[in-house]
Amino acid sequence: MIEIKNISKSFGDVLAVDRVSVQMKEDTVFGLIGTNGAGKSTVLRMIAGVLKADGGSIEVDGIPVFDQVEAKKKIFFIADEPYFFANANAADMEKYFSSVYENFNKEKFYQYLDGFGLERKRKINTFSKGMKKQLALLCGICSGTRYLLCDETFDGLDPVMRQGIKSIFAKEMENRGLTPIIASHNLRELEDICDHVGLLHKGGVLLSKDLEDMKCNIQKVQCVFASGEDGKKVLDGLDVVKQEERGSLQTLTVRGTREEIAGRFATVDTVFFEALPLSLEEIFISETEVTGYDIKKLILG
Repeated sequence: MIEIKNISKSFGDVLAVDRVSVQMKEDTVFGLIGTNGAGKSTVLRMIAGVLKADGGSIEVDGIPVFDQVEAKKKIFFIADEPYFFANANAADMEKYFSSVYENFNKEKFYQYLDGFGLERKRKINTFSKGMKKQLALLCGICSGTRYLLCDETFDGLDPVMRQGIKSIFAKEMENRGLTPIIASHNLRELEDICDHVGLLHKGGVLLSKDLEDMKCNIQKVQCVFASGEDGKKVLDGLDVVKQEERGSLQTLTVRGTREEIAGRFATVDTVFFEALPLSLEEIFISETEVTGYDIKKLILG
């Protein structure tokens, strides 16, 4: 398990990460999502030991990560723009990573290279952005580390490659207990792979929950009340995050299970009622709007 306790990081006068605490359990896929400048990449770099936190602590399986070789052996970090040696090819990178990670699986690496159509002797600087991302992911997967930190993993990959990588993640999780930690803006890509999600905003954690629990405890409700009195009676007893009206149709974002909300609406007369679970993208928008990050304000000023 990766345990982050109250970490902060500043760059000059800019507070990039502000007292973040979160647990990333093994054998799960942890999605780190957030607004632009929320600190996702900075948090990943501190977990990897690339940056040192100004305050707080980060432990990997009980070992402090910064300047600790035993902790770093458990981690492979893939940056948003992966770094490769100048004029290197895939075989050169395999030799390097094999010298760093004692459990690097060379046989599997070359099998994956062939499967993804990546030439082992071709200069990496001639690869496309997507090909470089594929190579970085294959290096990370074959490193044999327990934790794989991915910053914008699927950015630049076509849909077929994305599904291929997700399938490999699932296989490696089952076979050897790989724990991917993925920071991304692409919430739709994370939704079908993540078990747990941490939402960052302005350097802090808005929430950290199991994805299924999160989706089960916030609903989108569309309804038409038979009367204004019925509407007031129901809404006074609900935790309404967002409310929109178009004529008599109301669209509500409400905290609570579908059963709880349906039970509340059953106490009054409605012309129309429907409760639906929110997507991860809709949850993200709802939670950040509560803190003032409203897309309408950005567009309309």
